Amino acid sequence: MATETLLVVDDEADLLSGLKRLLAPQFGCRVMTAQSARDALALVETEAVDLVLSDVRMPDLDGVELLRRLRADHPQTAVIMMTAYGSIDLAVRCLKQGAYDFVTKPLDPARLFHAIGNCLEHQRLLRKAASMEAQLQARAGTAQFVGASPVLRRVLDTVARIAKLDITVLIRGESGTGKELAARALHALSRRSGQRMVTVNCPAIPEALLESELFGYRKGAFTHAAQNHKGLLEQADGGTLYLDEIGDLPVALQTKLLRTLQESEIRPLGATRTLKIDLRVIASTNQDLEAKVRSGAFREDLFYRLNVVSITMPALRAMREDIPQLARHFVGTCAQELGVEPKVLSPDAVRALIEAPWPGNVRQLQNAIRRALALAPSDPIEVEHLGLAPIDPGNSCAELDSLLALPYQEARAQLLKNFTCKYLNFHLTRTAGNVSQAARDCGLERQSLQHLMRQCAVRSDDFRS
Repeated sequence: MATETLLVVDDEADLLSGLKRLLAPQFGCRVMTAQSARDALALVETEAVDLVLSDVRMPDLDGVELLRRLRADHPQTAVIMMTAYGSIDLAVRCLKQGAYDFVTKPLDPARLFHAIGNCLEHQRLLRKAASMEAQLQARAGTAQFVGASPVLRRVLDTVARIAKLDITVLIRGESGTGKELAARALHALSRRSGQRMVTVNCPAIPEALLESELFGYRKGAFTHAAQNHKGLLEQADGGTLYLDEIGDLPVALQTKLLRTLQESEIRPLGATRTLKIDLRVIASTNQDLEAKVRSGAFREDLFYRLNVVSITMPALRAMREDIPQLARHFVGTCAQELGVEPKVLSPDAVRALIEAPWPGNVRQLQNAIRRALALAPSDPIEVEHLGLAPIDPGNSCAELDSLLALPYQEARAQLLKNFTCKYLNFHLTRTAGNVSQAARDCGLERQSLQHLMRQCAVRSDDFRS
């Protein structure tokens, strides 16, 4: 377990040094001190603090205002208040503002130890509960998607809306954008979630075997057909059939698939009768199916049958503000997969990840993090560990092109969001995550900069040296 950090805030230097000597061995934690609320706020911007123990009466900025700011900007940090002016009204006020507990001066060591011990244990339980909830949610639904960008939220809202409707869905998008994740979310949130989801990777099955794999066969249907074989369509009966890269399905099989969708029945090879099936079809493609229809490589009637509802998965370059959060997510999951300790990404590495072109999208980002965890000898992960290709100066054109299919207002807003993300990244890198200094450099109020950081899911912790 990582060492917990406790920050003691008081304008009395002797009390600070005494509490530091007392608390560090008692709780085995790192104890930091600050002689003013402003110093404490600056420390919390650059350090991950589990608990703040703060005096109420301090010059300039008092403990109540410190509590308010901590709850607003760092809600994961617990706060215990202490004061020589221990009135019930003040205690209630602090508790209403979000303080975990309240102790009075002169400090009773037993009471103080009890309050801090309970608070740290509460923090551990919250972290454990959040971890367990995330693990449970990650098994199904849209919880598998990481990010808060508008373009991703719009896709996930669509998934949530149509999941329970028993209609055919066509998922489009570049390779590595998470089309199969979207298909699994649709199934997990549907009324068929208790049944199987059967995946057919159309390009991976040899053309000569596709028909028998899809439709199945009866004993004696052909040489080596020694017994009945249930095809993938029949295996999906009652559940969901996911046709991955449907654009690679041969035209002859497209005809049979269309008939299956129209009649809700199949005829295995060698069978004399058809079998009724009940399934939902979800298909995906990274190809231009309309162009394939025009060239005759894809049946127009099958295209319209599949394209009842279309979902387009965004390219990673269209949601750059999600990259730091995605990278942190993959550091955790890939470290567990590889059996290694998670590592921290350096500010330069975060910046490089945000600016990379990502032609392979989220899958490429995941592989870059996996590679870095394997190669970085210790914290932090640096740019050279990521194995990124040099940035193409023409990449900004590719980023713009990826937004052209969106409505004007949405495309404009997304382009502004991408710029804001890069702008924040530049200034927070320069200031090593010091939000106050970055705000001054940008000519913004600190609260305005923090508002932009929340919009772009940017954390000051990602830029600490």
